[in-house]
Amino acid sequence: MPIPLVNSIASWFLKKRFHQIELFLKYPNEVQEELLLGLLENAKNTEFGKRYDFTSIHNYTTFATRIPVRNYEDYDDMINRSRKGEANIFWPTPIKWFAKSSGTTNAKSKFIPVSQESLEDCHYAAGKDLLCMYLNNNENSKLFTGKSLRLGGSKELYRENGTSFGDLSAIIIDNMPFWAEYSSTPSSEVSLMSNWEVKMQAIVQETIQENVTSLAGVPSWMLVLLNQALETTGRTHLFEIWNHLEVYFHGGVNFDPYREQYKQILPSTAFKYYEIYNASEGFFAIQDRNESSELLLMLDYGIFYEFIPMDAHGSNNEKIIPLSEVEIGINYAIIITTNAGLWRYKIGDTVRFTSISPYRIKVSGRTKHHINVFGEELIIENAETALQKTTQILNCEIVEYTAAPIFMKGREKGAHEWVIEFKKPPQDLEQFALLLDTSLQELNSDYEAKRKNNSTLNPLQVHVARYRLFYDWLKSQNKLGGQHKIPRLSNSRKYIDELLQLNVSHLIKITR
Repeated sequence: MPIPLVNSIASWFLKKRFHQIELFLKYPNEVQEELLLGLLENAKNTEFGKRYDFTSIHNYTTFATRIPVRNYEDYDDMINRSRKGEANIFWPTPIKWFAKSSGTTNAKSKFIPVSQESLEDCHYAAGKDLLCMYLNNNENSKLFTGKSLRLGGSKELYRENGTSFGDLSAIIIDNMPFWAEYSSTPSSEVSLMSNWEVKMQAIVQETIQENVTSLAGVPSWMLVLLNQALETTGRTHLFEIWNHLEVYFHGGVNFDPYREQYKQILPSTAFKYYEIYNASEGFFAIQDRNESSELLLMLDYGIFYEFIPMDAHGSNNEKIIPLSEVEIGINYAIIITTNAGLWRYKIGDTVRFTSISPYRIKVSGRTKHHINVFGEELIIENAETALQKTTQILNCEIVEYTAAPIFMKGREKGAHEWVIEFKKPPQDLEQFALLLDTSLQELNSDYEAKRKNNSTLNPLQVHVARYRLFYDWLKSQNKLGGQHKIPRLSNSRKYIDELLQLNVSHLIKITR
């Protein structure tokens, strides 16, 4: 199909869709309330709907008063029943698929329900919106002259009791419409391979023969794949393999720690990066402007949003608010109600609003991935901003990192302990640790107070990780690929102790 015709079709779809987007931009809170009442109406005859008498809920206040907030453990029994084939428990239409969540590195897996409605009206709708927004912002794009290199999960779909479970990306690929399959690479057969390392080489061999115009996947694993493609072909940058490559659609983890490494293998100021925010539970936000670091919260994908200010999260003063009450700059935990039957469900992510007209956000971290053993409330956003500043000043590059507390022992004060794998190490490791510590204090007043005169916390400690330490650790946990992530910050020493044990023969320790 000629590219002008493809762009014309996309432009027509965008204009048709943009009317709906304008509706939630202009009337966001009304759209959200109407959506909530629609979800309640649809599920009123489910077991869950009858338990909480959805029929008599006619507004948000009653909904919030009557239905308790839940985490995965509260849903576990209902989801297990649903996986065994029981229907009409928390959503009226049959749940055929369950996304095996890779959102944590805990041993216990989560199985997030994926309904036909959420697949079509959320995940696939978001994919189409993303392409349309990109094309609207880049009228001369030649995106459809080639294919999109997609990097999905490493697990196959497993059949069980008439239902299926696997990585969300595997579910999406397995159910893709023919036109999406035609415009993507590698083939579904290769995409759904279960052995990650075999699959990576198969993807390289298949895709280097294609005209790839876009990339889509999690930054950490995509970087591994792209470096392998360069190594296989002997090229120095990716435009020597795919000379029409123009955009990378990324999500899953913060892109900032990887940005400089991508610039090295994609050395063009014209190349674009578009961020998305999705998870097993749903697709939430899209970067809708070129060169933006903010994401537009999509309000009509069948997801109703609530928020908990993090300064009171988990306390007796915890307050849950609807979208209409959020404020700019405050760190919030997200609660969602979805068209797959998740009712007031804590997804574990935190966001900050950068705008409320329209509602734009930045993902700031995870509710469980922070360090607050000593009252310092260090979040991932602090850590990655400090690392970015430190690496820029000292002209070094980081591959992966994690941090955890050193607990007080006797009269010894606590501290934070970091394990960092460098691609380009700093010349002076002690200076790196000092600058990182100083940057964290500048960003976080609570951390600064605990560090003042070493009152509660001693200076942080840094261990330099050997080559591929984090990769080998994930492999040992059977967590290569997909949306598996390194736990950046933790109140526990479980992860860091396992990494230090793997690193023991190559250990370099920096203390002050």
